[in-house]
Amino acid sequence: MKPTDTPQGAPRTYRVKSFGCQMNVYDGERMGELLEAKGITPAADGEDADLVVLNTCHIREKATEKVYSDVGRLVKAGRAAGKKSMIAVAGCVAQAEGEEIMKRSPGVGMVVGPQAYHRLGDMVDRAARGERSTDTDMPENNAKFGALPARRRVSPSAFLTVQEGCDKFCTYCVVPYTRGAEISRPYAELVEEAKRLVEAGAREITLLGQNVNAWRGEDDKGRSTGLDGLIKTLAAIPDLARIRYTTSHPNDMTDGLIAAHGEVDKLMPYLHLPVQSGSDRVLKAMNRSHTAESYLKLLDRFRAVRPDIALSGDFIVGFPGETEAEFEDTLRIVDAVRYAAAFSFKYSPRPGTPAATMDGQIPVEVMDERLQRLQAALNRDQLAFNAASVGKTCDVLIERKGRKPGQWLGKSPWLQSVFFDSELAIGDMVRAELVCAGPSSLQGRLLETVTA
Repeated sequence: MKPTDTPQGAPRTYRVKSFGCQMNVYDGERMGELLEAKGITPAADGEDADLVVLNTCHIREKATEKVYSDVGRLVKAGRAAGKKSMIAVAGCVAQAEGEEIMKRSPGVGMVVGPQAYHRLGDMVDRAARGERSTDTDMPENNAKFGALPARRRVSPSAFLTVQEGCDKFCTYCVVPYTRGAEISRPYAELVEEAKRLVEAGAREITLLGQNVNAWRGEDDKGRSTGLDGLIKTLAAIPDLARIRYTTSHPNDMTDGLIAAHGEVDKLMPYLHLPVQSGSDRVLKAMNRSHTAESYLKLLDRFRAVRPDIALSGDFIVGFPGETEAEFEDTLRIVDAVRYAAAFSFKYSPRPGTPAATMDGQIPVEVMDERLQRLQAALNRDQLAFNAASVGKTCDVLIERKGRKPGQWLGKSPWLQSVFFDSELAIGDMVRAELVCAGPSSLQGRLLETVTA
């Protein structure tokens, strides 16, 4: 449908509010592109949008209730302003709740799941005619990607979804139920989209997937290949400077992907590999396929091919039945790895997952205390990693303005935030000396602009 064909009463402006993982950020960007293809423009800062899309995450505690709360605030704000905004609920909560959202929230006009948002434009047209609709279809292929518009303008660091879904069924996780089975996008489609991203301004591409290293495909010669083969192909794109990937699963790590970290210069020295716990008993209860020892040996192999690699992980404290001794096993794995960055969470029961009904649910106050101790150790190591970077010279990709006037912010090869007080521009790749370290960022001294 052309913009001129939109129904009377269709929205003129939109805002997408994405929560959760980088996959949601990517999906939110694509939904915005779909709406712009219909002639709906982003609402200006500080202005109410005619259409608000809540692109939800189901990982956090009470995620569903927070969605209803957000919807209620939007409806109330619209009434106060004498305006009724169109509201869409997208993402994993939409997939999990479906029609229940419509029943509980009359202010919602559309509910669309992560595998169906390519049909969002048609749903907006129906909403403009007063028709509420729900689409939580989960096809067994990647139909949505072929229906999305070409990307016209992107930031210097762009996301590219290569794989979706999960077959691992960790006992605490809702992703297999909200995102479906593991599906890999075709090789040729990904190479073409990567080229278009670079043409649109991307200097760095992060390959995304729930289990990104589970990606498999056939290359242009019909040969079976894994993520390492895709990375090597993308590295040949002339104006692409950097490649990253996230999130990986220890079970899907291949010899080829490990080797690629020592062979492909454009593959950045950074690995996010969740471990979740340092206790083998807890890992088994989580239905994780690794042990603490096998995980540490895997990291040793990465360090052997890329000694300067920065390591990141995910942790859950307070999983049902976790003892104090088992939590201390987690602290020991943190001490052994010395993570450059990490994400840590208290366990929260997700309805429908096996762990939600397990015996031995941990009291909140115990989880709070353990999380504080874990985060203290992780923060210690992040600061130490940053401090050890002082004096290094590296390339930094400038991504945005900093908080202070005249300040610019970019990312080092190790995904550290680096700020400058020099006059720069978004998209510049600069050579810099790292001169001062803080807990979450470093100060850079500009040596030269590599590219502009």
